[in-house]
Amino acid sequence: MSVRPRRSVLYVPGSNARALEKARELPADAVILDLEDAVAPDAKAQARALIVKALQDGGFGRREVLVRINGLDTGWWIDDLVVAAAGPDALLVPKVSTPDHVRRVAKHLVGVRAEARIRVWAMMETPLAMLNARDIAAAALDLATRLAGFVMGTNDLAKETRAQIVPGRAPMLPWLMNCVAAARAHGLDILDGVYNDLGNAEGFAAECRQARDLGFDGKTLIHPQQIAPCNEAFSPTPEEVAWARKIIAAFDLPENADKGVFRIDGRMVERLHADMARRTVAIADAIAATAQPA
Repeated sequence: MSVRPRRSVLYVPGSNARALEKARELPADAVILDLEDAVAPDAKAQARALIVKALQDGGFGRREVLVRINGLDTGWWIDDLVVAAAGPDALLVPKVSTPDHVRRVAKHLVGVRAEARIRVWAMMETPLAMLNARDIAAAALDLATRLAGFVMGTNDLAKETRAQIVPGRAPMLPWLMNCVAAARAHGLDILDGVYNDLGNAEGFAAECRQARDLGFDGKTLIHPQQIAPCNEAFSPTPEEVAWARKIIAAFDLPENADKGVFRIDGRMVERLHADMARRTVAIADAIAATAQPA
């Protein structure tokens, strides 16, 4: 089983050359080079040029590199597609509300002859997106859409719905889980939204644990100081990995080949637990690989 860790995904302002340079050294699993919210209108062209140069220069190692373009309701997004020629891993499309938004971007990527490996990720941050999550995720069935994942835009979602962002996120839990279910139904990865209070380390750690428990693959971040605790929250513990290896070893024994369920250390385990264990080990191995020199 091959998996790619996406525990920590840091937004990096595309107009900040120093931040783009620093992103190459940070222990984040991925970075989102941003052309949208983090860039003022009069700095869009400069940010595009800086991101293209950063991509061409490379040096991001094993970090996955996404570029967030501007929204399809703006006059900038078509020009933003120039970054595709520089070879990012994916484009992140803000305010996706219908499957047609994904198809529209994919169609234009064909027009600019973007490499087939470049994926599309959808930001889920509007009320309509919450209602259409299943249909948006189902767009991935058409490989031409390049759709590979969802990113929750919780700040915009709060703005558009007037829901409050409170500890525990009770107002948003139905939407978060709806998007997780839609993503998993169609084989997509999904990242949680950002945490705004940089001074509240305990609150951030709690929200990371919550996101992990809800089934998210990782969390988007707004500051490098959030990377380490986020990585810790989304990494299997040594105890979890040891237990997973024990389950796998037990199911691999010849005498258990025909068994669907049996007991290990007093706990009943089924084959579905073996499948879950294999993913735990795969993600742990992938995380260990990222710690090696690129």
